[in-house]
Amino acid sequence: MLTAHVVYATITGNNRQVAAIVTEELRHQGCQVTESEIFQTDATDFQQVDICVVCAYTYDGGALPDEGLDFYEDLQATRLPHQVFGVAGSGDTYYGTDYNTTVDHFEAAFQLTGAREGAQPVKIDLAPDADDHQRLVIFARGLTASAQS
Repeated sequence: MLTAHVVYATITGNNRQVAAIVTEELRHQGCQVTESEIFQTDATDFQQVDICVVCAYTYDGGALPDEGLDFYEDLQATRLPHQVFGVAGSGDTYYGTDYNTTVDHFEAAFQLTGAREGAQPVKIDLAPDADDHQRLVIFARGLTASAQS
């Protein structure tokens, strides 16, 4: 059985919803899933699972979530050569070029770990709607398919 860990950071609750959709689909795909908030999680926890997922928001001016800075820095130094990763996040297009840049930062951090990208990142404007839900389902299915190959 595949194992997964979905980590999220949220202020408005939108990324909690994103994480819940991903978690639900990973479970539907037969994975044993742990879900946790970023400030309660150590990046090395990802070494214990097959699939690693981060769902985080972008703060003012394109900044990473304050509560996730330590996790982000630690992730870059964590070795994950046998893991598959994916990144998703809710943001607000109001912020223009800073829209969901945290997704890009976490994707780059994961690439430093040696993990394989299992699905293209998903960026969602505000709360996930029906189309976003479907995109997240496809995202989760891509992660499980990649982890099985």
